[in-house]
Amino acid sequence: MKNQLRELRALKQWSQGDLAEKLGVSRQTINAIETEKYDPSLPLAFKIARLFKQPIEEIFEA
Repeated sequence: MKNQLRELRALKQWSQGDLAEKLGVSRQTINAIETEKYDPSLPLAFKIARLFKQPIEEIFEA
């Protein structure tokens, strides 16, 4: 699943670790999502959308 997570994180000047802490997941999880090796669960995807104040469809696309 393609996503805009790396770009959104960079705009906030957050490290992968910063974002992971805010979402309650590991830095490895953030890395795996950004490199498209892992698709987040639906609850995690909604948390990401809320954190960045963006519609989920704008962050993740099939």
